[in-house]
Amino acid sequence: MKYPRYKYVFAIFDFLIVFLSFVASKYITADILNKKVILSESLTLTYLTFFVFSAAFIFIFQNNYLYKINVFLTRAPHLAAILKSFLYGTIILIILSFLIKFSLLLSSRVFVLCFFITGFLGVSFVRLLILKPFYLNFSKILSNSNVIIIGGGKSGKILSEKLIFENFYGIKIAGFLDDNIEKGKIVFKDIECIGNLNDLEFTVKKFRIDEIIIAIDNISYESLLQLIDRCNILEKSVKLTSELFNIVPEKIVTESYSGIPVVDLSPKVNRNLNYIYKRIFDYTAAFSGIVLLSPFFLIISLLIKLTSPGEIFYRQIRIGKDGKPFKFYKFRSMYKNSDEDKSRESSMKDFITNSNSSEVLPSKIVNSGNVTPFGTFLRKTSLDELPQLFNVLKGDMSLVGPRPCLPYEYESFDEWHKRRHSVLPGCTGVWQVSGRSSVSFRDSVVLDLYYINNMTPWLDLQLIFKTFPVMIFGKGAK
Repeated sequence: MKYPRYKYVFAIFDFLIVFLSFVASKYITADILNKKVILSESLTLTYLTFFVFSAAFIFIFQNNYLYKINVFLTRAPHLAAILKSFLYGTIILIILSFLIKFSLLLSSRVFVLCFFITGFLGVSFVRLLILKPFYLNFSKILSNSNVIIIGGGKSGKILSEKLIFENFYGIKIAGFLDDNIEKGKIVFKDIECIGNLNDLEFTVKKFRIDEIIIAIDNISYESLLQLIDRCNILEKSVKLTSELFNIVPEKIVTESYSGIPVVDLSPKVNRNLNYIYKRIFDYTAAFSGIVLLSPFFLIISLLIKLTSPGEIFYRQIRIGKDGKPFKFYKFRSMYKNSDEDKSRESSMKDFITNSNSSEVLPSKIVNSGNVTPFGTFLRKTSLDELPQLFNVLKGDMSLVGPRPCLPYEYESFDEWHKRRHSVLPGCTGVWQVSGRSSVSFRDSVVLDLYYINNMTPWLDLQLIFKTFPVMIFGKGAK
């Protein structure tokens, strides 16, 4: 896993404080109740449970952006994120305790209250009064501080100015790489151009670069993505500030350098290990989901049959990983033979072709007259998507990933659009929970590419959890 050093330091301290809060709460509770807390579990099992719960809090902290440096260096947002994490975390722990019958949490409200108070105060004290001053004094040690900026134009100069005069991140700019600037020429202040893009690999090795920031003006999506691939091969942290990826900081909380959003595009987890994890998790979760949701499958099937003629399930050919077609399942939400609508196909092709314009267009083109009354409800709540759990079991799809497209849509894609099919398509993804129909096609591709470059187990879990409120409230659905 590739993260700046300070994130590992923060995570270790967070884990220790949460674990000690569990232990302290156990003994404080016994003193308050003036008796020993009687446990059915052994002491070893109790501490093992504390260990697992403490590790779970690291994921909760990550989900609440407590490891983003622009949040860490604040005070009020930092405290709010810690409080939010402990509120959510405590509720989750209580629910889990009912499931695993952990008697300490179930038998004493005092223990729960004590843990919440000691944990929140302990983490807040250590982070704000110890770790923050320590980081500011030793940021060059804790951060991946040696940086090159690719692009010496307007964007690169603005970024370098911010990093020089408002640098709380321990960053040292080794220089610029730019094909249009002479090597050795001063670009900003005393920072010079140290080469062009052909010198990238040599420069990274020579200057022992820890982080590459791409800030090139006037570049195409395809050229930019090729450059990102080239940088990622070097196994360094790769970040981007570009108007081409503006949708990412608009929809997702990203890190920022002195107010300038930077999009992290370097893989964090070994891709092969992540693939194995995803397949195990997908099979387990899909099978469990089908079993638990079987009553809903039955009810929805009956309502579809009673409200309109036709089959219960809708089968369609979609494009999956590496452009390979597969049979895609949904609950039928439209009248029979509505998928033969040639006007929709023509409109969709035109929509994809024009998606590179600055105009924001809806990401779905739906003829509402073809949708059944019950189908409108299914689409609004995304319940029509439930049969895709069978696609996950078959290995055609993952729970999280870019949405699979239709063959004629794939044929209309530019080459850079097709990059979203380099992984298994998913039942939900970044753009589904970030705006769905309010996100343009081009921006939906950018969000999918951001996901592909940032795939981690905890990002998948975040997106799955965020999918439920989107389904319940039908945000952006058609």
